[in-house]
Formats: sequence, C-alpha cells, structure tokens
Amino acid sequence: MEERNITKDITWVGKVDDRKVPFHRLILEKGTTYNSYLIHSEKPTIIDTVDIEFGREYMENLSKLIDPSEIEFVVINHVEPDHAGSLPALLSKALKAKIVCTELAALELKRMFRLQKREFLIVKDGDALEIGGKTLLFLETPYLHTEETMMTYLVEDQILFSCDVFSTHIAAVELFNDLSKQEYEEDFKVYYDLIMKPHRPYVSQMLTKIKEIPIQMIAPSHGYILRKDPDKYIEIYREKSQMKDLKNPKKVVIAYSTMTGNTGKIAATLSESLTQAGVDVTVFHLKNANLEEVKDRIRECDGLLVGSATRYGDMVGNMEEFLKILQGEDFHDKKAAAFGSYGWSGEAIAYIDDYLNQLGFCVIDQKYLIKTLGVDSPLLPLRVKFSIENQQQVEEAGRVFGEQI
Repeated sequence: MEERNITKDITWVGKVDDRKVPFHRLILEKGTTYNSYLIHSEKPTIIDTVDIEFGREYMENLSKLIDPSEIEFVVINHVEPDHAGSLPALLSKALKAKIVCTELAALELKRMFRLQKREFLIVKDGDALEIGGKTLLFLETPYLHTEETMMTYLVEDQILFSCDVFSTHIAAVELFNDLSKQEYEEDFKVYYDLIMKPHRPYVSQMLTKIKEIPIQMIAPSHGYILRKDPDKYIEIYREKSQMKDLKNPKKVVIAYSTMTGNTGKIAATLSESLTQAGVDVTVFHLKNANLEEVKDRIRECDGLLVGSATRYGDMVGNMEEFLKILQGEDFHDKKAAAFGSYGWSGEAIAYIDDYLNQLGFCVIDQKYLIKTLGVDSPLLPLRVKFSIENQQQVEEAGRVFGEQI
C-alpha cells in the first residue's frame, strides 16, 4: 500500500496487487491495482476504496494522511468488493462521512454492509456536488459493467474518475501510464474485450456523455492513471464500440405469432432497435409466412428472435409447428431469444425458450445476462403484459440482443 500525489490536492491511496489474482473466473496473470483517491478539499472526499481483503491495510495507510473523522464524503462509483469492499472499515472511522452513489448502489450497499443507519447522498446523471473549492459532476454509466455504476468528474482539475471504464488489469507499480516500464496498451484492449465488449451499446452512450467534457487525466479503478494522451484511450473505446458493419452486417430473423397485434408491435420495436444498431433484420408474421422460407433465412442468420402471445397458457397460431420444423438443424453458432405479450400468465415465452434450447441455440435469457452482463432486472426473454408501456425496455432488449450477436 502506498500513497502518491496525483495533483497537489489529490492523493492516490490504493493498493498494487502483484499476485496472480482470481477475478471473474479468470486469473489476472499480471495482477491488478485497486485505485482509491483522496481529494484534499475543504470537505475531504474519498473516491472508491480498495478490495475487501486489504481493508485493514487501507485504513492504516489512509490514517497517516488524514484523520478519517475529517472525511466528509465517500463516493462509491461501483459496489463490487474490489471497489467498495473496504467501505465498512472506512466508515467505522469516518463517522460523519456521507456516502455518495446512485440510488441502486445505495440499496445494494445497505444490503451488503448493513448501512441502513448511515447517511446517503443519492445522485443522478448530471448532478453536481460542491466539496469546498472543488466540484464533482456525476455521470451514470449503467451496465459498465453493472447496473448501478457511475463515473465522477472533478471539474476544476478536469480529471475523470472513470470506475471500471478505461481500466487495465495490471500491477501498475509506476501508477502513471507515462512512467510505465512495460507495454500495457494490449492489456488495456484485452480488458475492454473481456469486461466492456458485452456492453458496447452502453459504451457508446458513455462516450456521448463525456464528448463535451475536457479531460486532462483519466483516473480509473484498475491499472494505470492515464495522464498522457487520455484522448488516445477514449478513441480506442470509440473504435472498439462501433456496432455497425455496413459491408457485412449481422443478420437477425424475427418470427412471431400474435392474437391482438401486441406481439407484432413488440416485434416491430425490436426490429427498429436492431436496425438502428446496424443489424440486417427480416421479420416474419408466421400466419402469412412460408415456414420453409423462414427456415432457410434462419440458416443464414446470426440471431433469431421468436415471439408469441399467450392464450390459455400456450403459444398461439402455428408457432409450435414452426419450431418443430427446425428440428434436425445445427444452430449451435446462433443466438436466440424469446419474446411475447400476455394478459395473465404468459407461459408462451417459457415454451419457446425450451424449444430454442432443445434446438441447440445459444439462448439469451436471464441466466445468460446475469453471467455475461450482470443484469439484475428481467430483460430477455422479453415478457410484456398486454401492450407496450415501457418502450425503453423493449428497445433495450433489442439493443442488448444485437450486441450479443
């Protein structure tokens, strides 16, 4: 554990972990860092903590720099243990500190660490906080890489505390990228591919948010602080997050059966969302479609969305006939998901899911999304009661499915 000055008013108080570190079912062969930052202002503020394993060491070293009882705010950009793990140790000494985070993060922190009696300051996208001569601007970045995450921007110093975004899993002993004695750009890209790539639509949203913000330095949660050429690393994210390939677009088939037209409206919204993401979409209303033609299109596609309304606890129209004619094909390299509207029970999507699994598709469902994206809220299979009320939910389902193919 060390402390080093980032600027005259900001000190890095993190931990370099140069072991082979288990992380998300991987082994970080080059280790990592847990970056925590102390802002020396009239209202001293901590940005994130370190992994729970190093809580005692963290507090011993932090206490050499500041009396923890003087800390006014603790900003938690992300609740995972490698970011917020030492929060209980910190709060046991920083008795007056307010916890600054998103609404969802507050709920999770209270559950994780039994902090119901602590004071939280809930911030939303674009909110600002004066900390005595300095201003923090908060930018929500959902699903980068979990739903509650945000970034914190220090306005006066033009420093972006970017959480997991722009991080690198590497034991960055030199702290700053311009002092690095090892090649790290490839590790930076590998981190993106492993952690951020499944969330490319949200990466694009994040890049739009920071486009007009002057950034002199990026201070991420892991790896090197990017004080040299931060724009270069932003551009790497921009290039890698592009979803459109006009020469060879991904292809998705949407096949659905409907009773009152609500499932058809869902299909249309999904199609529009996928098209905006650069995907080539073909939509079939199975009532009027040649099922052999649909089968031929599926052979050529990268992804399949199958939708049905629910009537008397079952699929409607000729949906089951359609699914049965797909038997005997090899679909292991194709993604698929179910959607549909319902009035009461909504079993149709469950039966579609069963068929898709039996047919060998890689099914994008809640289990898949939890493992891949850390998504807590139900998204796929997409289940809409009666007509679409939450347009954003349906559009998001389309974007996420497009990203997975």
